[in-house]
Amino acid sequence: MDDSLKTITRNVLEVITPEELVDVLKKDEPVVYTGYEPSGRIHLGHALTVRKLRELQDAGFRVKILLADYHAYLNGKGSMERIRELADYNKKCFLALGLSPERTEFILGSSFQTEPEYTELVYRLALITTLLRAKRSMAQITRESRDHKVAEVIYPLMQVIDMVYLGVDVALGGMEQRKIHMLARENLPRLGFNAPVCIHTPLLHGTDGSEKMSSSKGNFIAVDDSPDEIREKVKKSYCPMGETDGNPIIEIVKYFIMPEYGMMTIRRPEKFGGDLELGLDELLEMYSSSELHPLDLKNAVSDYLVDMLEPVREYMEGV
Repeated sequence: MDDSLKTITRNVLEVITPEELVDVLKKDEPVVYTGYEPSGRIHLGHALTVRKLRELQDAGFRVKILLADYHAYLNGKGSMERIRELADYNKKCFLALGLSPERTEFILGSSFQTEPEYTELVYRLALITTLLRAKRSMAQITRESRDHKVAEVIYPLMQVIDMVYLGVDVALGGMEQRKIHMLARENLPRLGFNAPVCIHTPLLHGTDGSEKMSSSKGNFIAVDDSPDEIREKVKKSYCPMGETDGNPIIEIVKYFIMPEYGMMTIRRPEKFGGDLELGLDELLEMYSSSELHPLDLKNAVSDYLVDMLEPVREYMEGV
């Protein structure tokens, strides 16, 4: 269990609470859930949580992925017909990223979110949730919206009740999900249900250096991009000399390349110091001190990403 716990908590920002997670790990087949709005291309930001789902799967968890079509609709992401087409594409991408088809359930939100029992629980939750709290829960998810809709306060209530319907032991999500998860932890016991353990992963910065990688902003590297597209996007990515915080290229190294390979080879001409074989700490130190040039790092990151995402491209071409 110690090794499983160490793997599960690696590269996460917080676990609420670690003690509860230890108890969950004692179950025969605990359930971890995360939800995705089917609203665009699947990119490295999504892949960050999928990687954690794979690690949880390896630790004995059953994975339930909510393809949140109604949530996407409430968030203004298009028609239900288009959203459901994207949900099918999402499912293929998640399997291509290595989730076990035998131990992963894909569930459309609309398959249960109109049932009378579900609706009654949403109403009950609405009675004990203040309007201010519901709005705050959505602050990070809809922060770019200027004309706020009533749908924004229905969204978090539904997400909390989703956890009841899916029999969730652990809720996994990026930090933008934290306030909704805390709403679930506080109010589900008031409705007679157990509060889920919550695991929060970092948000991957966009390739333009903005706070979040997003398909709607176009600042992403898709998991099914071609090698040429990957190289071009990495080449154009924000990667200031000597700066590691908020640097998407450094984040790709930290959250994807190093966990997969353990070490990283940086190929350089002899006149610039020759090739380097670096662990994460060494790489961060060299980059922070400007001993490693952004272009050399980007070239290496491109090579590793092209290699890592090759199985995804092959899978998507075959389905």
